[in-house]
Parts: sequence; C-alpha cells; structure tokens
Amino acid sequence: MAVRARVNERVHHIRMVKKRQKSPLTKNSKPSIWALANNGKLHSKGNFGTIEHKGIIIRDPPWAFLIGHLRSISGNSSVSFDTHCMILVTGISCARFVRKGIALKSHNRLSKYNKSLATLYQARQLSMGSLAMEGGVIYPEARRDESVVDNYHGMLVPDPYRWLEDPDSKEVKDFVEKQVKLTQSYLQNCETREKLREQITTLFDHPRYNCPFKRGNKYFYFFNTGLQAQSVLYVQDNLEAEAEVLLDPNTLSEDGTVSLNTYAISENGEFLAVGLSSSGSDWVNIKVIRITDKSTEPDSLSWVKFSSITWSHDSKGFFYSRFPAPKEGELDAGTETNINLNHQLFYHFLGTEQSEDILCWKDPEHPKWSVGSKVTEDGKYVLLYITEGCDPVNRLYYCDLGTLPQGIEGFKGKEETLPFYKLIDNFEAEYDHIANDDTVFTFRTNKDAPRYKLVRVDLRQPESWSDVVPESDKDLLESAAAVNDNQLLLSYLSDVKYVLQVRDLQSGNLLHNLPIDIGSVNEVSGRRKDKELFIGFTSFLTPAIIYQCNLDAEKPNLVVFRETIVPGFDRTNFEAKQVFISSKDGTQIPMFIVCKKDIILDGSHPTLLYGYGGFNINITPSFSVSRIVMSRHLGAVFAIANIRGGGEYGEEWHKAGSLANKQNCFDDFISAAEFLVSEGYTQPKKLCIEGASNGGLLVGACINQRPDLFGCALAHVGVMDMLRFHKFTIGHAWTTDYGCSDKEEEFHWLIKYSPLHNVKRPWEEPGGQSAQYPATMLLTADHDDRVVPLHSLKLLATMQYVLCKSVEHSPQTNPIIGRIDTKAGHGAGRPTQKVIDENADKWAFMAKVVGASWID
Repeated sequence: MAVRARVNERVHHIRMVKKRQKSPLTKNSKPSIWALANNGKLHSKGNFGTIEHKGIIIRDPPWAFLIGHLRSISGNSSVSFDTHCMILVTGISCARFVRKGIALKSHNRLSKYNKSLATLYQARQLSMGSLAMEGGVIYPEARRDESVVDNYHGMLVPDPYRWLEDPDSKEVKDFVEKQVKLTQSYLQNCETREKLREQITTLFDHPRYNCPFKRGNKYFYFFNTGLQAQSVLYVQDNLEAEAEVLLDPNTLSEDGTVSLNTYAISENGEFLAVGLSSSGSDWVNIKVIRITDKSTEPDSLSWVKFSSITWSHDSKGFFYSRFPAPKEGELDAGTETNINLNHQLFYHFLGTEQSEDILCWKDPEHPKWSVGSKVTEDGKYVLLYITEGCDPVNRLYYCDLGTLPQGIEGFKGKEETLPFYKLIDNFEAEYDHIANDDTVFTFRTNKDAPRYKLVRVDLRQPESWSDVVPESDKDLLESAAAVNDNQLLLSYLSDVKYVLQVRDLQSGNLLHNLPIDIGSVNEVSGRRKDKELFIGFTSFLTPAIIYQCNLDAEKPNLVVFRETIVPGFDRTNFEAKQVFISSKDGTQIPMFIVCKKDIILDGSHPTLLYGYGGFNINITPSFSVSRIVMSRHLGAVFAIANIRGGGEYGEEWHKAGSLANKQNCFDDFISAAEFLVSEGYTQPKKLCIEGASNGGLLVGACINQRPDLFGCALAHVGVMDMLRFHKFTIGHAWTTDYGCSDKEEEFHWLIKYSPLHNVKRPWEEPGGQSAQYPATMLLTADHDDRVVPLHSLKLLATMQYVLCKSVEHSPQTNPIIGRIDTKAGHGAGRPTQKVIDENADKWAFMAKVVGASWID
C-alpha cells in the first residue's frame, strides 16, 4: 500500500493504568497517566506509533499520541524513544523523558514539553464535550469507550465507538438525532439549496417508461408520470391498446416508501407475484395479484431476501429464496444488524400458507452460501445457482421436473428436498444459463475466459464441453439472450462502450451488427419465442430511448419505439468525452468527462469525480437530472473513472482491484483526480469526490490517503469498518472482494486502508502544516440493511473527534457532517421526493464548500 504503511495517530487510547505517584509530584497532582513496557520498544515513524510487548503489538497506544506530539514540537522527526524508561505524564510535569536514549533532566529543557503536555491533558479532558471549530460548526458529544480493544493476530486495535453498532440503543438514537440537527442547521445556510431543489424537481417532472415485455398474450410495462414516488405497472392487450393499471405501489403507503423489489408473471399470464419492500430494506414480502380482476390473493410470504421469483410452467406456484424466520420479537426487519445465514430455496403453491411451502434445497453445513433458481424457458428444468460470496463464480445443479413421479406436489409434507444433479460442483467459474434444447444447454461463462464466452454441454455427457462463441481478444461479453427461436443477442463492452450483435444460436456465427450510440444498454426485453425485441438505451446526454427491433427482418434495425424528452434540457449545450489516464503503476484507466461546451481549462471549475471499483460491477454512461442541474447552474464538470475492481474489462480487471490488490482502486481514483487538476478542469479546493457503497469505501480511503487533493467528499452508505463488516447482515459475502480480518494475512491488507482506522491529522504530517481534510458529508439511512448505518456513524464520530473535538483551535475548519435519512435503505426503492431532496442537499453542500456560485 502506497500511503498507509504507518499506524495512524488518532487519539484512540487503550485503557490506561492510573496510579498515584510520589515525588517529584505534589500531593495535589492529578493521577498520572503512565506507560511502562518491560523489554518493549516503541516503533514510531512520523507521528504514528505501535509498541511491541511480549509478542503483542499495541496499535496506536496512548503514549504514541503523546510522543508523536512531542516529536512534532521538538522539530526533529527522527527522534526515537526507548520504553525501557517510563514516560510519565501529568497535567503538571514530565518526570522522565528519553530522547535518543538520553534522559532529559534539565528543567529548562523540559519546560516546553510540560506546557505542551498540560495542554494535551486539558484537551483530552475537554474532548468529551463539544469544541467549536474556526468555521463555526459545533459538534455533538459522543462517548468514547476506551475499554473496547480487539486483538487481531497480536495487534491491539481500539474501537471506542463500538456502542454505535446497536441501532436500538437510546444512546445511538440520541447521537443520530444530534447529528441530523447539526446537518440540517448547516444545510439551511447553503444558499443554493432551495434553488437546486426547485430546478431538480422541474427537470425530474417528465414521463418515464421502461421497456414493454410480453407474458401470455398481454404486454406489461412500468411508467412514471414524473414526480410519482414509485413507477406504476401497466398491462395492455397489445402495443396499441389502451393500458390499465395493474399495480400502483403509490397506493400501498402514504409516503411512497413501499416499493416493488422483484416481480414475476406466471407463464399463463394470469398471476403476478410481487416482492414488496418497506423503507428501502432488502427484506421483501411476496404477494400475489390475479391479473384479470386486479384482486389480491391471500398468499403472503415473509423473510424473503436476495431472491428472484420463478414460476413453474404449470402456473401452480413458484420458487423463491428466503432465510429462516427469527424468533418472535427478535428484530425489526430493516434496522437490524443480525448476520444473514442459511439461505434456502422453497416452492410455494398458490392459495396455501407459507408454512406449507416445500423446502427444495438447504445446506446447513455451509450457512454462508446463497441460493437462487431459474426455470428454463421450456419449463422442463429448475436450475439451482449456489454462490459463496460476491465473486462471479457459482455451483450449478439441475432438477428434471418431468422425472418427478408425483411432480413437486409429491414433496408436500416430506423432509426430503428435490433431487438436484450436480453439473458444476465447484466455485471455479461463473455459469449463466442462456438457452437449452432438451438436454443440450448453452451457458455464458468465464471459465478459462476472463472476458466471458458461450459454451455448450449435453447433460447426458457432462464431461464434454464445447465453445459456441469464443472469448473476445479485448471486449467483454456482458450479456447474452436467446431470441427469435434460434438467435442470440450479445451485448459487448468495448472500452466501456456497448456493441450489439445478433448471432446464430447453434453455430455462434455473426448474423448482424446493431449500431448504437455511445451510452448504455440498460434493458433488454425479449424471449426465445419472441420475434420482436425491445432495448433500453441511455447516455450522459440522452435521457432514455426504447428501441424496437424486428428480428425477422432481412436486416434488423433499431427503430425508436419511445423517447424520453426532458423539458428545458438541451443536449447541444453539453459535451461528453472519454479519456484514458495513467495510474500509479502505468495502467491505463478510462474516464468519462461531461461538461458545458467550450469551457476554458483554467482550473476554475467545480468538478465532481465519481467512482466505484468493486465486485465486478460496470459503471457505464447514464442520464442524471441532478448532475445536469449541477453542471448547468453551478458550472460543474462531471467525471466517472472506470477504475480497477469493476468488471469493465472482465475478471482480470476485477481481480486487479480486489483482495491484496485493493490499493489499486485508490491509486486509480487518485490518478483520475490528479488528471482533472493537471489538465486544467479544476483545482484541489474545487474538486469533489463521490461514491456509494463500495464507492463510499473508495471515498473514505482516498480522503485518508490524499486529504490535500480534494475540497469536498460525498460518501454514500460506505463500508467504513473493514475489520468488522463481515459480522453484520450480508457482509460476510463481501469477503470474496475484500478479505476478512479473521485471517492474519488479510487483516494486514484491510488495516492499511480501512477508512475508520486511518483517520489522521494531516497538519501533523511532514510538510502538511496548512493541510486539512476536505469538507465531508457521510450519507446513510436507518433501514440500510445491506451496508448497515454503523459504518458511517462510527467514521463520523471518529472524524469529528480526531480532526475537530480533540484539538483546541483545530486547523480542521472544513465541516464533517452526516446526512442520515429515515425510512430509507441502501438506495433501491427510494421515492422520487427523497431522491430530489438528497441531491439538492449534497449539491448545495458541495457548492458551499468549493465556492460555486449560482448561474441562471
């Protein structure tokens, strides 16, 4: 790791031993805070320290903080200390201090240290209260529990804000309430806030459609008039017929916080199964609607999470995944932090109680594995996908439903599960079913193909596999779909730009290219039985286009079916381009830049840099109303860096930014920021970085490593405690990308960049006298049960303490605040008004701290 090879100098004290000392102290002296290590040595570089004592390393001991300060005021950064001698500190005197192994006994030489230590002692006493910053922000109190110390493989790591992990405690609720008040108070003084809200609302108020799809003999599509909290599902007999409302989620709650998380329509087109989420939680409740009369069936399935809904082709019921129900009163779904274990596959018959559902698969020996299902398009097989984390690898089993003597009904009331056969029984690669003709299956896989290929196997000869479409030399095969009986629609990413091809399913030969603009294919609607295809497209400057394609035509073309128009938006006023930048190790990183046309590159522009870099996820161009408003009215430049860790170039690109290589993500992002500065788009004080979830971690790590490079940071729902993330809800699944602190080697990866454990005072770094952290907003929500709020809360308390409250007259004048939403989760399903409010708040914050003025 490039920057964080040192232990940080936060004031995270371990429990101190206090004793009354005799001479030379007076009887009225305060209790001494002392540290004595027998046969131990204090290792310190800069202002940081660890101490090794009998094989145990104490990370950031209290005396490391004090010695670091003494070193800084002595003006000698090469000072070393031998802890065979006692360092005795009180608010009055320093009894003995060793510099370069020589005791400093002169009263005169000690006087400036005594004065400094007295100040430090007083600052520590005041640190439990609130200290006003130069900028006028007064931070709330937050108790520090110095007794909480974890031993990680011989290194002791304090965790004084462990109590913030309990979402139900009154103390945590009080902390959140005070932080909310602080943030609202600050935002009320942001001059652009209401103007931003007004403009974002105006541009948001336009009709939005999703691609239509066909089930049975009817068409379905989602539509939002503009400012509706949730999009509405419509049904129509044909594409020209009048559409009727099938499900309006806006009627399910007064505030629009009940959303549609997942859904599936039965093969006969008579039933709609929906998974409803409340307040943005990952938990869903499955309901069933009869399509003909829009009535709701009595079926109600609970404790469903990370599940698809897959109907059997007789339309009698469906497969779904769930976790075991907790004990009564054990938790409030959505706000809990309990670890999710023992994912299981069930089948539900319509009109029955959930307690009667058939348990199709379980694996108690592997409680952290997750399961999902898919019924093949011919209805003959149900496929079982098993994953052990978030890596693009899975086991693949199948059950031939036609061979069950009594069908699925035969398993009612029995303990035995469905007879699945193991086609792939390892976690070496990903296998995604594309099509099958009886026993002959076609899969998309990264087996020996990091950019993916299509392969084929006959279930009767499972050892014999053949390539249908080989791996591309450069481009990523992002998706494949069987369409129009015997054709394939392939979607490639070529330098983060989409390429569409139609190929023959049997031979893999290229039939047609479907030209498309630079942007993103975000939706494909069509099945093997369909001759027509719908493709959803968007870009930075294209709100949305739905294309229709007749695959039976001699030369299929993309014809505009619907195009979204945003009143007041003129794309000709903006430009978007792609550049390639060199990262620290020379790797070329693609980055998109969007700005007003013909701007002068004089370093004067507020600039937003967004990144993610993890979990094999691609970040591709998309339209954003709020970013257009930011660019038009704040004069801002917007950039997306496609850093390593994502999937833009396949599995090798992903692995280059995960596990032991995670620092590459931060180096790539920092290099992107440096490019924007060096090319004259902006300057550090006007540069804002933003990321969410894994991208929140990215932001947290980068402000620790290069606080001087940014003027503002927006970290949404970030993974901030890299030593404990695996202990909460589904966090254990992320160890495939991050590693786990339970393993010694992986602990040492994580401790080097964990945002929570690397907050430092930049002004105490060599040459950093005038440096401070950028203005920072940490965003989270009370019902985020993916990345639970404790991550952001603990980092918020730590940053406010280390940078502000523990230092009287702190140089940290940039604000450190948290935006903590209610009745909201990780991001999915948020009602439109919440989206508008959040964007207005974060851009107003950015505008204030980077000095952006409103442009009419």
